[in-house]
Amino acid sequence: MAAEVSVVVPTYNRADSVFAAIESVIAQRAANFELIVVDDGSTDDTWRELERTAAAVQAEHANRLSMRIVHTENRGVAAARNAGIALASAPLLAFLDSDDLWGPDKLACQIEYMRAHPECVISQTDEYWLSNGGRINPGLRHRKAAGDIFIDSLRTCLVTPSTAILRSALFREIGGFDEDFIAAEDYDLWLRILVRHEIGFLAEHHATRRSGHKGQLSMLPAIDRFRVLALLKLLATDDLNSVQRRAVCEVSAEKCDIYAKGLARRRHGDFAALIFSFAEKSRRAWCEGGDEAREECARAAATMRTQIKRHVSIS
Repeated sequence: MAAEVSVVVPTYNRADSVFAAIESVIAQRAANFELIVVDDGSTDDTWRELERTAAAVQAEHANRLSMRIVHTENRGVAAARNAGIALASAPLLAFLDSDDLWGPDKLACQIEYMRAHPECVISQTDEYWLSNGGRINPGLRHRKAAGDIFIDSLRTCLVTPSTAILRSALFREIGGFDEDFIAAEDYDLWLRILVRHEIGFLAEHHATRRSGHKGQLSMLPAIDRFRVLALLKLLATDDLNSVQRRAVCEVSAEKCDIYAKGLARRRHGDFAALIFSFAEKSRRAWCEGGDEAREECARAAATMRTQIKRHVSIS
């Protein structure tokens, strides 16, 4: 039977954690899904172990799932996810980060939810949080909800890749992950989706989010530079209504101020001045929208991309 869900797991030098993630996918009680693991140019033993694991999975579980592994040059998590999705055949997409885990009913419950709500294009479940091996409780600002969460998601990313399922057609319509983002690529994608669509939510803990380890992208210094770019991209579109646009401008100004002050402290004066100018324009010039404002935001986003690439090592 054709796969109902394509599960994409990107990994890079995570031989110590990715196989636990894979095991949590194999343990799913759902039938008929495919697992696509993308090794993003690992330099440890990840690829060799993936080959062994894929052979074992195909020998033991071929009646209910298929597993494919792909080895690419190291281009970052956004490119790795896109490479996996390019091979996906199912009408639903699910993501699992290589340092996270699923409970055994995760796929089955979400598949049933998406069947029962054909109008829903994206949903997610609740999750447990672990940090350095210990259970922690997320703060109130991280609390998930169903419906229109676009404005709430501007300051805090409220969708977790490892809990989300979306329709493949939506992913392709929206354009996939932006490969210029070495971090906050999910924040950018979710905002592009949430500006147009409500989200479904299963208030059940079907995933475990593990943090506090080396190489965690959400802990990358200067991550706000990517969030600023995501917001500038939104302001350059005509997707925003007046309330959404004002909210995006407000958060853009806040994040620009934070990032620019950090740049100034580290004596990156020219770059800091540019970001401060974006903050000021967000406060006064871009809120009303219109063709001129959108065009200026598009130029600002292009400039931001160039600066990020030029100053890739700035933290």
